[in-house]
Amino acid sequence: MEAHKFTVVATDHQFPTAEPEKRFLEPLGAKVEFRHCRTEDEVIEVAKDADALVNNAVPITRRVVSELDHVRVIVRTGVGFDNVDVEAATEKGIMVANVPRYGREEVADHAIALLLSMIRKVPQYDKLVREGAWDKHQTLWPIPCLQGLTLGVIGFGRIGQQVARKAKEAFKMKVVAYDPFVPREKMEQMGVKPVNLKTLLKKSDAISIHVPLTKETVHMIGEKELGLMKRTAHIVKTARGPIIDEKALRKALSEGWITGAALDVMEKEPPDPSSPLLKLKNLIVTPHVAWYSQYSMEDLHIKAVKEVARVLRGRLPLNLVNKGVLTKLGNRGPQRRAGNEHHRSFRGVSE
Repeated sequence: MEAHKFTVVATDHQFPTAEPEKRFLEPLGAKVEFRHCRTEDEVIEVAKDADALVNNAVPITRRVVSELDHVRVIVRTGVGFDNVDVEAATEKGIMVANVPRYGREEVADHAIALLLSMIRKVPQYDKLVREGAWDKHQTLWPIPCLQGLTLGVIGFGRIGQQVARKAKEAFKMKVVAYDPFVPREKMEQMGVKPVNLKTLLKKSDAISIHVPLTKETVHMIGEKELGLMKRTAHIVKTARGPIIDEKALRKALSEGWITGAALDVMEKEPPDPSSPLLKLKNLIVTPHVAWYSQYSMEDLHIKAVKEVARVLRGRLPLNLVNKGVLTKLGNRGPQRRAGNEHHRSFRGVSE
């Protein structure tokens, strides 16, 4: 039996094929194990002797990391990496990488789709028709014209910029944006007015959020912020779940502080079906699919596997999250410098 040089474990494999692993990892002498872990114990059991992990959503906690004595790198298949204890990994000398550049067009398109669905009241019209109330459409008035409405973009990274461009060019919306890490000149060049967060909340008819989850952005939209918005306003979030305080959002929607909200990512996934938030008629929820298309799925898969291949060859990942680990690794670590594909926004990779 042929001996393998490396073992790579996909802790919770989400992809429909293993072709990238066969193409990029097997030639390096890697054996790839595809798992569907859901708990810490399951991850520890399958990954304790692995050289590399490819991780989707199962938590890689400090307890899990403490058992990973051979792992060189944990590659998170996505932009966010809040399910990985990066600090613990750094202390253990394990590199953590993510995949920041994929699905940008899809997420921007999905944000616009959610915005249109809310303002044009697509779900409500569909429900009326199915209930035999074809002539009751006037009960959903008033419906504003998109042209001339003000869209506020929170987080003006790559996706935020795409949303702004689509809103301006396709629907002739006015766009304002808040991002303390993007130069005003960049926004102004795109015909977008830079404003502070308070002004954005007060002036926008619709808001789209595109920031990463950091200590600074956890619940950055809470009761105070929702209370500043127009009663006719809508809010869309395709960024990480905890950026909006869902208890505050439920209160704002149920008490009419704002007109509607649409979420692609929630604080708890999957959410409890009995959650009061899901009972609200002025909320649209999609199951964390904004990034998804056939192309983006393939692109994400290949990029994640290539990061593992780089490390197995003795190089650094292109998208090393915990650069502080290099001090820990010292002479034991890869000698080539990591590429810098990070756009700074809210102290992280912009969404």
